[in-house]
Amino acid sequence: MSGGSRKVSQEEVLAAGTVCWRRVYDEHGDPRILVLLVHRAKQRDVSFPKGKLDPGESMPQAAVRETFEETGLAVSLDVNLGTIHYELSGNRTKTVQYWSARVREKAVQASTFTPNREIADLEWAPLAEARARLSYKADRELFDVFLRLASRDLIDSFSVTLLRHAKAQPRSTELRADHLRPLAPAGEEQAEVLVPMLAAFGPRRIYSSTADRCLSTVAPLAEHLRKRVRAKPSLSQDNWDTGDLASLRRRMGKIVMRGKNAVVCSHRPVLPDLARQLMLATGSAPGSYLNASAALPPAGFSVFHFSRHHPEAGILGVETYPLRH
Repeated sequence: MSGGSRKVSQEEVLAAGTVCWRRVYDEHGDPRILVLLVHRAKQRDVSFPKGKLDPGESMPQAAVRETFEETGLAVSLDVNLGTIHYELSGNRTKTVQYWSARVREKAVQASTFTPNREIADLEWAPLAEARARLSYKADRELFDVFLRLASRDLIDSFSVTLLRHAKAQPRSTELRADHLRPLAPAGEEQAEVLVPMLAAFGPRRIYSSTADRCLSTVAPLAEHLRKRVRAKPSLSQDNWDTGDLASLRRRMGKIVMRGKNAVVCSHRPVLPDLARQLMLATGSAPGSYLNASAALPPAGFSVFHFSRHHPEAGILGVETYPLRH
């Protein structure tokens, strides 16, 4: 029997939250940024909306759901601000991932929040005062990331999500053209699982390759959001195989210029060029992150964030989600 001590593994509790903000105007028409703080009843502290993941839930889903449950505000996720780690009792650790989330006035007016046993009050604090109101050092350090973005006018952002189609039926020797290959049963399940994850980022437009397997991957999302799918031959593998990168470049350039949250569903060989065009369209620095963001398994996706007012600032961040299902 060994005389050394044995390290007991810690249980990790996963949670997600948001730093919500809104832009208001004073009597002179000058803009001000307000940040949402929650005053928790039991802990008697001041923090940001956050909460633990439900079984089978993703971080983005949880951030949107918990924000709504705690504040009554319906939000979508903007730039990822980072992750907080801290110790809990009972040999546990907690990991909380946060996103910036702009709150529209329509959402503020629609909120039905009332003080309850969990949240005693909501406070919209001026940007310059919010940091000092926070109870915890970790929250203040996270908020510093938000402040750095705000100081450069970069917090008002949009995202372009590159999505690889879900698992398809294997190629066959039948006379079926490759672009007509359907999703496998597992791929159909993946397409459904993707819906709340992709919806958390608030897509306004859905673009897809003309291949059936891509169209079927985004069909459940389009139905959920009540949006049409914009099928584009320039995003197809058949077009990419011809070496026509000009049409792909034009398509991605238009998507960036519109400045609206978008999902783009395509194929494994095409994804690296899609990521490269996002880099080129915004003058972003090249790097290994591009290859990592495009090396996606079936139904995996990467979310690229850009400044709405200053897209020339380049890629603000990339989140990659290899779907596990």
